[in-house]
Amino acid sequence: MTDANTTHPAAATGTPPRPQAGEEGRFFGYREIDPTEKASLVQGVFGSVAGKYDLMNDLMSMGVHRLWKDAFVDLVRPRDGEALLDVAGGTGDIAFRLKKQAPGANVTVCDLTESMVRVGRDRGLDGGMLSGIDWTVGNAEDLPFPSRSMDAYTIAFGLRNVTRIDKALAEARRVLKPGGRFFCLEFSHVVIPVLRDIYDGYSFHLLPRLGQMVAGDKDSYQYLVESIRRFPEQQALCRRIEAAGFTGARARNLSGGIACIHSGWRV
Repeated sequence: MTDANTTHPAAATGTPPRPQAGEEGRFFGYREIDPTEKASLVQGVFGSVAGKYDLMNDLMSMGVHRLWKDAFVDLVRPRDGEALLDVAGGTGDIAFRLKKQAPGANVTVCDLTESMVRVGRDRGLDGGMLSGIDWTVGNAEDLPFPSRSMDAYTIAFGLRNVTRIDKALAEARRVLKPGGRFFCLEFSHVVIPVLRDIYDGYSFHLLPRLGQMVAGDKDSYQYLVESIRRFPEQQALCRRIEAAGFTGARARNLSGGIACIHSGWRV
């Protein structure tokens, strides 16, 4: 396990402490909810922003999310003939990159929100990338795929939105073949104090306003900002990945910890 060595004091921005492991489903951003409501609330967020999702990603990250995703897929190292599953694959950003690197791979996108899947399929049609990519609506906590059927599992900017992170990790292990690879790209916890202060000011004060201006939806982007602060720190997630049955869990920070790639092997 790598040592991400991060802290993010709640006092810095008045943010509440992160939930205990397994308690994430009780919160939607900073709001406490009935865990049975979370999936539908998440669907509401992404259903609302689906049409502007890719534009907002560019604006929010100033295009850096493209570099993060490139680095992510480079680590996956997809190969022709492999069965690759991209969970929370939304508009296809990861799936298209996987397919470009390994044209002979079989890529499946699975996303909770049907409108996101429709946007991804339309993008694939417009870009001539539909061949060899299957699109499925499904829940990361109850994947509609056979056990030991996938060579690699990817999830990018989706794990923090599931109701039960540990159940989603267990499902990832279930569908992977022995020797299969797990990869998660997610917003994480900034490890550089000065950058952390700048990032907090930007994300809390500017991103929701940007969401209102561009997507007409301030609340969804407020949730996205809050959900990042609720997500486990790098080392905590490594421990939970290994507790789910993976080995060699590692964390690789990107942009000082604004994002992080977690990985592990299914044994």
